[in-house]
Amino acid sequence: MRASRLISLLLLLQARGSMTASELARELEVSERTVYRDVLALSAAGVPVYADRGRAGGYRLLGGYRTRLTGLTRDEAEALFLAGLPGPAGDMGLADAVASAELKVLAALPPTLRDAPARTGQRFHLDVPGWFRETSPPLWLPELARAVWADRVVELRYRRGDREVPRQVQPYGLVLKNGVWYLVGRVGADTRTYRVDRVTGVEVSEEHFERDEDFDLAGHWREQAGSFLRTMLRAEVTVRLSPAGLHQLRHLVDAPFVYDEVVASADGPDRQGWVVTRLPVESVGVAYHQLLGLGPEVEVLDPPELRELFAEAAERFRALYR
Repeated sequence: MRASRLISLLLLLQARGSMTASELARELEVSERTVYRDVLALSAAGVPVYADRGRAGGYRLLGGYRTRLTGLTRDEAEALFLAGLPGPAGDMGLADAVASAELKVLAALPPTLRDAPARTGQRFHLDVPGWFRETSPPLWLPELARAVWADRVVELRYRRGDREVPRQVQPYGLVLKNGVWYLVGRVGADTRTYRVDRVTGVEVSEEHFERDEDFDLAGHWREQAGSFLRTMLRAEVTVRLSPAGLHQLRHLVDAPFVYDEVVASADGPDRQGWVVTRLPVESVGVAYHQLLGLGPEVEVLDPPELRELFAEAAERFRALYR
């Protein structure tokens, strides 16, 4: 445990240049006294770490000192190459950079760990797109990725319905969701999301924008994705489900929270084990196609127009199988 912490301390100083004892303690989740002892241990092991006094002081490494990755465990080394699985990075035009970085990491590993990339490649493969999607990346994805890295304003032409609209965007980040790439960016004071495969043109300007360092891309995406799904569910139906129907419904709804809400709102089971519950849906038409997959394991109670659709479907089934 201590050896791992010493390596973390060394890498923190190598990455950030200078850190105070309190900053190191906060990062490593230990006391400042422990930091003092760890610094002494590193110094005794020959690592050129020293302390600057004064208000701008802190611990530093002697200029030019770099550590090799000899402290990595096998799990850590293999995890590094797992993070570099080919696919998304290549879509963004970074395949050569990833390959070069892997070679440098490999060169820094001790001989006993140099089989890490081969072991990882033999055991894991990332196939992001869905079964019935095009696998080629969007045309303008590499250009947008370069703008994201450089914090440069872009002029987009974006397909909305049957027309194209221009947008000036500060590109904050790219998100890959279920095989579809999205651009998250600022337009004025608003944060908006664009499907990259609907972008029909990109011009990267020479203008840089000031990135809001407090912006959390992952957190923003989680919040927006949840809000987007909820705004789609504008209707509600009441159904009666058999035990099998309740179980199968899990595989028919688009969002996990929908199934959780269905279970939470369900009445107690009747003598046959059936439950009455409410299901949020996008529309009556979408609900019809979703629930039809449950066959005789569901009875629609409300709204009347959906119940009538199921009655008509039942009559057609009866005619087919008479």
